Amino acid sequence: MTPPLEGRWRPLYAEFDGEQAPQEVLQQTEFELAAGIYTVRFGGVAADTGSFTVEADAAHHLTLHGAAGTNAGRTIPCLFKFIDDTLMICFGLGGTRPRNFRTAPGAQLYLVTYSRR
Repeated sequence: MTPPLEGRWRPLYAEFDGEQAPQEVLQQTEFELAAGIYTVRFGGVAADTGSFTVEADAAHHLTLHGAAGTNAGRTIPCLFKFIDDTLMICFGLGGTRPRNFRTAPGAQLYLVTYSRR
């Protein structure tokens, strides 16, 4: 059985287009999935929120639909997987669903490994 996506998640590691995100940023970030709503908080303040869906016909496909904040009006297709007690999500910030869990310069992919809060 796949562990539930819903909950509060703290990033342990992140990279965008092959560049590692600073630990100072990760320490202030939280990603929450609850009742079909996602919220990204930075420093305890909601910076991005919207709805999310998990596609029933495709294993490990998650799609975010931004409503307010930095991704308002955007649809972000994602891949996710659980590894032991962590959640890994690769966000397709360019609007295309990632094919794997790797980033590269210019790919507009954001890869994050989370632990449950």
